[in-house]
Amino acid sequence: MRPTTRLRALLQAPEFLVMPGAHDALSAKLAERAGFDAIVMGGFPVTGSLLAAPDSSQLGLAELAEHYRRVTGAVDIPLFVDADTGFGNVSNVRRTTRELERAGVAGFFIEDQVFPKRCGHTPGKAVVPVEEMIAKVKAAADARTDGDLVVVARTDALAVEGLEAAIERGGLYREAGADMLFVEAPTSVEQMRRIIGDLGGLHLANMIDFGMTPDRDASELQEIGYACGLWGLSSIFTMTKALIDLYASIQADGTSANARDRMVTFDEFTAIVGLPQMREAEQRELDFAKSLAQAKD
Repeated sequence: MRPTTRLRALLQAPEFLVMPGAHDALSAKLAERAGFDAIVMGGFPVTGSLLAAPDSSQLGLAELAEHYRRVTGAVDIPLFVDADTGFGNVSNVRRTTRELERAGVAGFFIEDQVFPKRCGHTPGKAVVPVEEMIAKVKAAADARTDGDLVVVARTDALAVEGLEAAIERGGLYREAGADMLFVEAPTSVEQMRRIIGDLGGLHLANMIDFGMTPDRDASELQEIGYACGLWGLSSIFTMTKALIDLYASIQADGTSANARDRMVTFDEFTAIVGLPQMREAEQRELDFAKSLAQAKD
């Protein structure tokens, strides 16, 4: 089953889909190894990981597509990604859709913020006119060559124009062709219920650690009416804290020995990234070459 088809089926299933965040190929592989059915990769952790910079449209389409391509090459589970504001007008959105398809992603979301965007849980956001975003959603839906590619429309209008405007935008984006809606940063469970109740259809919940949206677990989000939940920043926050602690330990002690209880071993790491399988494959090819050469003698 193609990753796109698999993600679409997971979102339409009665079971709630939990998507943890990854920020690179290794974290994606670890999420897959933990048993998750799909993963999400957003601009916030990718920008932080690649540039050590804030999430403010500093990565371009080509950089993100290449990064996503490396991730889809490392895992078999569907990857759902951030397409920022679509990187321009409707023509750019069509190209964005094609490039992300070629990168092997299973779905993506585009948002209606003004470029350069801001993290959805920070102040000072602004949104484009609704007609501009409607056109972008339609462009993305129409540009698909794989009809199962999941196109999600995100609106940040709640913090800018209020709940009613966000709901109105969501309905228009669905009519334009969005498969699922992403109303960013509701600040109460009442708002979350109102969004689902008024709009219906598939919705995702964005669970940002230390963010503006009430912290709810998977069962609670399913009861509210969401189809899936994203825990997109947890991996980069956890990695950052772990490395802060590691470097402090080495600085204080002149050795990493006191941090080794928080490490995998050398052999464990090489097993995770597939060194034994690589060596076995190399040996099979060498054995084949040797047997073929001997047969010709």
